[in-house]
Amino acid sequence: MNKADILIGFMIGIFTSILGSYLFITFFTTFDISTGLETIRKQGYLGKVITLGTILDLAVFLILLKRNKELIARGVVLAVIVLAISTLFI
Repeated sequence: MNKADILIGFMIGIFTSILGSYLFITFFTTFDISTGLETIRKQGYLGKVITLGTILDLAVFLILLKRNKELIARGVVLAVIVLAISTLFI
């Protein structure tokens, strides 16, 4: 088992979730990114926005499985698990 591949998948999963959250804030709210994050955090919806951002991880996961990169896909799943647990505490 190559731990570097799992770490690469974990980083891809975190980056994809950040990208998904950014896209959600930009397209579905009227705020810019800094004001949107501040407003969402004050209203208590930050965990929900992070969860919506992880939807892009599903597409990345399926692409990695199609290309037979199972260890990197396992890292993406690990990132989703870490993000799910972290949203419980936000």
